[in-house]
Amino acid sequence: MASKSLVETLKKQHYAVVGKHSAVQICRWAKKSLLNEGFCYKQKFYGIQSHRCCQMSPYLACANQCVHCWRPMEQDFGMKLKPLAKDADNPKEIIKNCILAQRKLLTGFKGNPKINMKKWQEAQEPNQFAISLIGEPTLYPKLAELIKELRRQKKTSFLVTNGLYPEKLLELKSKNALPTQLYISLNTPNKEMHEKWHKSRIKDAWKKFNESLDVMKRLKNKTRTVLRMTLVKDLNMSEPENYAKMIKKASADFVEVKGYMAVGFARKRLGYEKMPSHAEIKKFAKKMLKYLPKYRFLDEKIESRVVLLGKGKEKARIKNV
Repeated sequence: MASKSLVETLKKQHYAVVGKHSAVQICRWAKKSLLNEGFCYKQKFYGIQSHRCCQMSPYLACANQCVHCWRPMEQDFGMKLKPLAKDADNPKEIIKNCILAQRKLLTGFKGNPKINMKKWQEAQEPNQFAISLIGEPTLYPKLAELIKELRRQKKTSFLVTNGLYPEKLLELKSKNALPTQLYISLNTPNKEMHEKWHKSRIKDAWKKFNESLDVMKRLKNKTRTVLRMTLVKDLNMSEPENYAKMIKKASADFVEVKGYMAVGFARKRLGYEKMPSHAEIKKFAKKMLKYLPKYRFLDEKIESRVVLLGKGKEKARIKNV
């Protein structure tokens, strides 16, 4: 069970806690889409619909304490939950209750005269699950069953992991339960910075992370793979050649290079001055491309301060969700 203080903090931040260890939150881009004021960069890059995306997590705990994280790590957000299969919530119930919780969170929007009612009605039944909201989803012991159930319900799934559990990625492969798109967060170019940045409670975190990059390469053509980089000004925007080595190790289909945003609890740790501009993000991405002959600049979304890199032959797959 999530602690009472954590649940109270999450509710204040407009999360809906689902069951014993899951949560949902309406993304600001989903809200903007409902008002016809824009959409998420994932819609532009990959073709998913922002207003039909359910941003959720099946597990609230995480072994890392990343400096850029917007989550409330300072308030008992850590390894409080034990991944025991017999005590874990049922995947079907998680999906059902996440959708019900999302509908409840969306209720108030119906009264807004600017709302796009067609989109609001479509949002009642999300067809895409972004398994990336809070915590580390691979700690949920029934993750394979969850992804397979989403697939059975004809919903796409984008799974984001910190890469600490390569064995879990292999388990998803062995159970034919890989998500529509698999992300690994790549935030540091070397071991020393990795340890300072992530402050992991897992021994050999750097080793585990690199093992996950190796696993990602082995998943080529079995699912779409993405490395997700969050860059913080004056902290991790260095060593483009070492980032490039890790990108080549994973052989990811795509690389998202995104700027840190001062939201949530990250504002207290880093503040607004550490947010790089879109121009700075784009400049750093082009520095990495010098060491990545098989990759090229594919797209960008200025409002989100993000650019997309990928292999030339992969561009046609972007909207093939």
